[in-house]
Parts: sequence; C-alpha cells; structure tokens
Amino acid sequence: MRTRNRTRNTKRAALVAGLTASAGLATATAFAVSPLGNAAEGDADVAQAGYQMEALGRGVTVVPTGEGNLVSWRLLGTDAADTGFNVYRDGELLNEAPLTGATNYLDAGGDGAYTVEAAGGEPEAAEAVFNDAGALDIPLDVPADGDGYTYSANDVSVGDLDGDGRYEYLVKWDPSNSKDNSQSGVTGNVYVDAYTLEGERLWRIDLGRNIRAGQHYTQFQVYDYDGDGKAEIAMKTADATVDGTGAVIGDANADHRNSGGYVLEGPEFFTVFEGATGAAVDTIDYQPGRGNVADWGDDYGNRVDRFLAGTAYLDGESPSMIFSRGYYTRSVIWAVDFDGQNLAERWTFDSDEAGSEYEGQGAHSLSIADLDGDGRQEVVFGAMAVDDDGSPLWNTRMYHGDALHVSDFVPDNEGLEVFMPAEHSDQPSMRLIDGESGEAIWSEPASGTDNGRALAANVSAENPGAEFWSAAEDGLRNGSGDTVGDKPGSINFASWWDGDAERELLDGTAISDYADGGLLSGEGVASNNGTKSVPALSADLFGDWREEVVWRTSDSSALRVYATPHETELRLPTLMHDAQYRVAVAWQNTGYNQPPHPSFYIGSDMAAVAAPEIHTP
Repeated sequence: MRTRNRTRNTKRAALVAGLTASAGLATATAFAVSPLGNAAEGDADVAQAGYQMEALGRGVTVVPTGEGNLVSWRLLGTDAADTGFNVYRDGELLNEAPLTGATNYLDAGGDGAYTVEAAGGEPEAAEAVFNDAGALDIPLDVPADGDGYTYSANDVSVGDLDGDGRYEYLVKWDPSNSKDNSQSGVTGNVYVDAYTLEGERLWRIDLGRNIRAGQHYTQFQVYDYDGDGKAEIAMKTADATVDGTGAVIGDANADHRNSGGYVLEGPEFFTVFEGATGAAVDTIDYQPGRGNVADWGDDYGNRVDRFLAGTAYLDGESPSMIFSRGYYTRSVIWAVDFDGQNLAERWTFDSDEAGSEYEGQGAHSLSIADLDGDGRQEVVFGAMAVDDDGSPLWNTRMYHGDALHVSDFVPDNEGLEVFMPAEHSDQPSMRLIDGESGEAIWSEPASGTDNGRALAANVSAENPGAEFWSAAEDGLRNGSGDTVGDKPGSINFASWWDGDAERELLDGTAISDYADGGLLSGEGVASNNGTKSVPALSADLFGDWREEVVWRTSDSSALRVYATPHETELRLPTLMHDAQYRVAVAWQNTGYNQPPHPSFYIGSDMAAVAAPEIHTP
C-alpha cells in the first residue's frame, strides 16, 4: 500500500489524541451547558483562515436513559482544545470540576431545567429534550391530497435559516404517484417546506406542474453560500414554481408536460431562495439545457433528466453550489456561486468537451472531498473525479454504480479512499480507489451481475481501519480486500450511535451493532425510497459528535428524531464543523441517499484528530 507526503494534516493543529475519559455523573431533564477555557486567539488573517462554517450554538440535548438523564452538547470546531464545561440543573452546578473530557454528562439524580456553559460564554438551555423512548417529534403540515394521490414526507435537510445557531428542518414532499425517470405518467407537484424544531412551518415552496416528481428530479441544497450566517436553498425550478412568499417564477399558466407526464420542453431555471422567508432571490437558466433530448441516450426523457447536486469548497474557503445533468451517457457538472444577490457560474465540466472517456462514469449520487490535500474540495462523480477548477482529476473507467462512499477508510494509506460497487456486469464488482491518484488499491473481479448496493464503514474493532461489503459479494473485507468476517445483513446506511468509536448499521427503521445486535427500533415511523430503506436524514444534528436519525412518522404528520441514550468517552468536535461531513449532510438528499462520512478516520484504533481549520460568521 502506497504512502505519500500530504499537506492536509500539517495545515491544522492536533486537537484530540484518541479517547479521553468523561468526567463525573450529573442529573438531567432540561439542561443548559457552558464551556470553560479560552478560545484560541490570533490576528484577523488567522481568524479567517480555512473553511467558512456555521456559527452553531451548543445544541444541548437531554435524553432519558433509564439510569438518569444524559445531557450532551457540542464541542465546536472553534473551541480551544482544553475547553471545559459546566452543567447546571435548575441553576445548580452538577459537576465538581470543569468537564474537559467527552461532552456528555449522565445526571442520575433528578429532573429539571438544564443549561451548559463554557468559560467566557453564556449558559445555553437545552435545545432538545427527548421523551422516554429517546424521541422528539417535529409536527408537519401534510399537503392536501391531489386527484388520486396523497403526500408523504421524503428527504430532509437542515440549515440555520435565521442565524440563531440552531438548525431548521427542510422537508421535501413527494406525491404517491412519483415516478422513476424510466416510468411514464403524470405526477403531482413537489413541495419543499421549512420548519423550526418546534414544528412551526416557516414557508412552503411549490415547484409546480413543470417539475416532475421522483427521486432523480429534485435535488435541493441548503447551505450558507454568501457567508452572512443564514442558509439559502438552491434547486432547479421552472415555469409556475411558486416561492415561499407566493411569488411565481416564470409563466404561471405554462404547462409543458407531454402525454407521458414528462417535461421535455419549456424553460428550465435555477433559483436560490432566502432561507428565512423562502423568497426567490435570483433565478437564472439551468445549465446545461436539454438540447436534443435524444442526444442524452434516449428520446423519451429517462437519461436527460438525471440530476445530482452538492456543495463544495472549491476555493478552500467559501462554498459553491454543484448541480449536474446526466450520468449514464453525457455528464455535465455545473459550479455556481452566490454573493447574496446574484448567482454566477464558476465553471462547467462537460464530458462532450473533456472526452468520450468521461461519459457514463456517474453514480446515483455524488460525493465532495479534498482528494489531493490542497485544502480545496473536488467532486467525486462516481467512477471519476473533477478537480476544484473543473478539470478532470482522474477516471477509473469503471462506469456507473448505485452507491458511493468517500473517507479516510484506510489510515495506513495516506489521504482518502473511494469505495463503489459496479452496475455493469463486466466491470470490477466492487473496488477501493486511492482518492488522489484514482488507482485501485484493490478490486473484486466482475461478478457478471449488477452489484446494486455496497457500504464502507468501520463496524468492527477487531480489524484496523474500516470494512467494506456489498450485495453481490460474500464476506466483510478489510483495507487490503481480504475477508475478515461475515458481512452484515444490513447494507443501506450507517450511524455513530453507541458509546464506542465504531459505526453502527442503520437500515429501515432500526439501528444495530455489527457484533452485538439491535440498539434501536423506531416506533410508528417509516423509511424512504423503497428497497433503499433510508431515513429522512441522519446527521450530527445536536448534542455531542454522535449522530441523530430522523424518520417520518407512518402518517407523515411529524418528523420523529431519535438521539442516543449511550454515554461516550470520546471527545470530538461536532462533525458538522468538519467540511467534508457538513457538505455530505447537504448532498445526502441527492439521488440514492448515502451516509455522510467525515474527512478523517474514527475508530478505537484512531490517531489524533486534527482541529478543523474553519471560521464562522
């Protein structure tokens, strides 16, 4: 296995070395937490170095455990490494000394109102208090039934829409007559709502009759693109789209649907919306346009309307929007910037211009990561990668696949790795690729079948680094491709849930441990997207670094959020301040949803974690 000198880890100071012990017990119900210790100081240039990230609050949570209340809170990426915290219940200090270990505290002594405070900061009250089942409901307003169809909540994303350090929740509503691109039929309209954690609906965007409903049509990005501390929403729009204030984009009366329900003519727009109000701020033409539909590989609209979306720090500091069209044949990736008022193209990658070898390499999702260690992120577009300036970085020529995972899965191999299965039966069934060079670290020979699903995650402490498995191949593989155990029955998603540093399996409406079995079974909830069985969202939404899972209730009357009741001894900054993980949460709703992976390895055999080089508004 090759190693290389890299700049990535020398650009950031070490923050945490392995596991640190959690200090003491506490009591819980409504908590506020504050940190003790001084934030790092420096001149203005240093303060503004690195990625522009969200200015989050502590995200204090209270989860009943059966042995008391578990209070947890964020260690921010901007905190000093030795920041300590105090936990209070009803104004009474619970810890004897500042907590400098893991950012959670078990209060075995009672219930009350909890706050957490760091030195030099204001105490923050609990943002989320969970019920005895470890769940919290966000009420939703289900859209009215259409003519022969109903609505269910589908993909969810988050962003701080008003700049208060708390996330709001963006929900895409899909009609029951949604279609895959290969299926004909008229669909109902797609809606996108914004809600507070308490369930107040802030606005609703109606994408209108000229945006077809289905998993591959609407990919929406929620992110603070202009650096004002408030997130925007960006997505493809069309004639008769209605923004969150009731204003219509384009021609309100236009109907471009054909007899098969496809929209293959008429203008295509790209709009950025204000997060707080849902108002359209700027609208431009979507690029590229359809042109001749048949040039994309068929004449009825299956391939021309395959869209992906993401967010990337292409310049190493400010986020750009990444939207694309096509991945079975021609593939076009479009990078767009937003300055608070206007959208502007940064660059376009087009396989028609780059060369025919770049056709057909896309997946049903994408990933964003700094593959070459220069601080600027690249677009991992399935079997190929596009550099931060829009030029080709590498191309494996292994073609399309249904799953895609990018992280530091093999710590002994410098940098990041890319894991992907193959849909083409004559291609390597699954392969692990070096992120910088595009060379195969290992690959499994062609299986003669479509290897439809695959997952990469560190699920076993018995093996160094992460493990890899797929639907069509037997065994759990290590970083060299060797079999190190039986593969799990679960293959769709992953989540950091219990107290150790290995990742758990998330499938359908349950979370389980590879070695120890079931940990959580969601009640009264449903997963999304058929056999993919994915949650509405899974991410480090609040509390410490572990991930919450969000499912829709069975009747879509609410989002049901579950948080871990397990203590941990691992002290890590919130994963939402790792740029790769944060943009992965933004693109999680794209195509076939994939779990978010950070830029660094997490495991019981992990080395020191580097402090993220970030700044906040």
